[in-house]
Amino acid sequence: MKELIIAFGLFLFIEGILYALFPAKMKNMLQKLEMVKNSQLRTGGMIFALIGFLIIWYIKN
Repeated sequence: MKELIIAFGLFLFIEGILYALFPAKMKNMLQKLEMVKNSQLRTGGMIFALIGFLIIWYIKN
């Protein structure tokens, strides 16, 4: 459980630092996100989730 909290904190830190350092770029990126198809977002999300799972599995074993 401790690792999950650390991972969530790291996620928030990275996300926050991007918005703090590059606010205009992040707004522009979010506007462009509307043009991406839902299926592309779903596929990308699944790929990143799988990569994240494999990294965690590799580190834990």
